[in-house]
Amino acid sequence: MAVRPFQFFISHQQLAFLSGSSNHLLHPNIVSIIKTRSKELPSLGFRRIFCGVPLNHTGPQNQANLRHPSSPQENLAQRIGKATRAPGAASKARVHADVNVIRPKDYWDYESLTVQWGEQDDYEVVRKVGRGKYSEVFEGVHSTNNERCIIKILKPVKKKKIKREIKILQNLCGGPNIVKLLDIVRDQQSKTPSLVFEYVNNTDFKVLYPKLTDFDTRYYIHELLKALEFCHSQGIMHRDVKPHNVMIDHEQRKLRLIDWGLAEFYHPGKEYNVRVASRYFKGPELLVDLQDYDYSLDLWSLGCMFAGMIFRKEPFFYGHDNYDQLVKIAKVLGTDDLNAYLSKYRLQLDPHLEAMVGRHSRKPWTKFVNADNQHLAVPEAIDFLDKLLRYDHQERPTAKEAMAHPYFHPVRSSGGSRTST
Repeated sequence: MAVRPFQFFISHQQLAFLSGSSNHLLHPNIVSIIKTRSKELPSLGFRRIFCGVPLNHTGPQNQANLRHPSSPQENLAQRIGKATRAPGAASKARVHADVNVIRPKDYWDYESLTVQWGEQDDYEVVRKVGRGKYSEVFEGVHSTNNERCIIKILKPVKKKKIKREIKILQNLCGGPNIVKLLDIVRDQQSKTPSLVFEYVNNTDFKVLYPKLTDFDTRYYIHELLKALEFCHSQGIMHRDVKPHNVMIDHEQRKLRLIDWGLAEFYHPGKEYNVRVASRYFKGPELLVDLQDYDYSLDLWSLGCMFAGMIFRKEPFFYGHDNYDQLVKIAKVLGTDDLNAYLSKYRLQLDPHLEAMVGRHSRKPWTKFVNADNQHLAVPEAIDFLDKLLRYDHQERPTAKEAMAHPYFHPVRSSGGSRTST
């Protein structure tokens, strides 16, 4: 049974359970909405709980992943400062550098966006499908035509961040494999905004990826590159490419790149926040505090995702924190190329981080090939991966160059067909 969002019939006992238990916490805004609605409808009693899934549960499995706060590595990490950079080694995107310079200001000036709000009552919530740092995500339906959709209820963040995501989604609307924004609504009382998207019948990547054939992998990575080439050509970096943000309807062989909440407009010479992307997919530029990064960050993240797919090792670089993430990368790519990268861009790591990283020789990619993955980790796949996972962001291929790699010849020769011939 579907219910209109935020109009929930709930008993005070259930409300106390949802908002009072330390292990079953709803977002405060959502709890306040339920409280408000339950007061309006005191005689209706319980019909449906908005969400009974724990948001901040730290059960045995999660507790096992928490490192002891007094571990030597954590004590060292607390002393690590930011890398320093000498002047005279600025970096600029190799392609699409001036897209936002040429375009009128209203294309990229999201702070001046006036949001056109739709009608929240046009949509009904069906079930919870996920959550992130900045949102709770639900499957929903349009109440008049019964079409399925995805409703992303945003947690409290700065208005300009919400405007940025909306502006970027509007600018990219209709682009290849970009998730479509259908509507923007908000609750009249709490002013909590929600974004309404097209529905994708996604299969969780942990279930899907082990089933993918060699051709499937080539096909879907090529589809993802189409989305990246388009957004980069429009002057936009995604900055959070990872399997969780790539929805795949395998039956329809349809891919959509989602979650544009960290995406940003590229301006040459601008220094950006390095606290973007998810840890296992963070490029070296973020981990060494290089702030004038560009679209090539997305190609590193795609490379991490691709490595996980072809080697069946997810995540491929498994760091315990951001400092250890750089260590894990250095243990594969070696420290000689890392030092050359730091030297080129005049970066000096904090001595404590330098000590953590240590010295490592480069591992050949063939070390990761085994009987379980050799049908995926073919020579052209390894060559493609090697070009993506470069310390120096300027050396990585652009999305367009990546699509032209021989690895995708079977996809191109099938005329973009969804199945191998």
